[in-house]
Amino acid sequence: MTGKMMVNRFMEPYKMEYRREDIPQIKDNEILIKVKTVGICGSDLVYYNGKSPLDTPDGKGPLILGHEFSGVVAEVGKMADAMGLFKVGDRVSVNPAMHCNACPACMRGEFNVCSHIEVVGTMFDGAMAEYVKAKYTHVYKIPDEVSFKSAALAEPLACATHAVERLDVKMGQTVVVYGVGGIGLMMTQLVRAAGAGKVITVARKDFGLNKAKECGADYVINNTDVNSPYYAADVPAKVAELNGGRLADRAILATGNLSALQDALNVTGPCTTVVYFGQAGEEDVLKVPVLAALKAEKTLKFSWLAPGVWDKVFRLIASGQVNLAPIITNEFSLEDAEKGIRFMLESKEPKVKGVIIVDPEQ
Repeated sequence: MTGKMMVNRFMEPYKMEYRREDIPQIKDNEILIKVKTVGICGSDLVYYNGKSPLDTPDGKGPLILGHEFSGVVAEVGKMADAMGLFKVGDRVSVNPAMHCNACPACMRGEFNVCSHIEVVGTMFDGAMAEYVKAKYTHVYKIPDEVSFKSAALAEPLACATHAVERLDVKMGQTVVVYGVGGIGLMMTQLVRAAGAGKVITVARKDFGLNKAKECGADYVINNTDVNSPYYAADVPAKVAELNGGRLADRAILATGNLSALQDALNVTGPCTTVVYFGQAGEEDVLKVPVLAALKAEKTLKFSWLAPGVWDKVFRLIASGQVNLAPIITNEFSLEDAEKGIRFMLESKEPKVKGVIIVDPEQ
């Protein structure tokens, strides 16, 4: 397909340009997608303010951001067309972390740690544009029951799903979820879907904690604001109080806050599992009392990206086991993408997840 499209291109920290550019030309192994909705990820915010480098060769722009997105197929490359995998008009979402499928990690099915991974919106142009291209092997059809807005959040939901699978929840167990950003609220729902009998969500802000209750948390704890009705100075003691005198069976962290990372060791009892997902700082160090952890036979796990879960993600949304509507709190146009990013980065207003509506005809 030839022609022009509108894009909002990141140029350098605190500068984006809304402008007209050529529609990208696809290779034989690619699909061209007309973008409907793009999620604003926390990583987009730190690319924008310069606190994190891009995955480009020099770590800098210009680059079109946007790796969480949905749309419709606009053009099919020769390879996918020959196999009849896609047709123009198919409703799709994309796994932006495109593994090579040939390195030793990929051969073991460990696609999230592929040596040659390529990421849409961090290495090459993403979806804050009217059109974006991706390898057909990472494009997935979405069920009719799944809206474009929900499908745009499939990537973070996939990451959350992989983390919860690593948590290995058993039916009836008590799970503590740290964090009430988009992924924390997804995890609150996912651990319930995985069989948790009691879900306790811990965070610093009541707006997010009320969202957690809306997403199915049985109890919420504010670990920071002494004026909150949910405040508890001693989170492990409060968890035990809410759990019949016992500490939690599982804990999962959608935050990289170091105090929360440490606290998760204390809210869980013997023979329990903790999964760390939230991105901590490069120099942050988790201090584990080895002898105590050894005697308690604790299991500590870490989770990265989303290998092998994409089919489950769309079924979770379509079945209603995960409701993404309460998580989307703010919407912006493509023209106002930079305003949207700045709002999500700087505004003190209550918010969780912002999305960019590229094509209002949803």
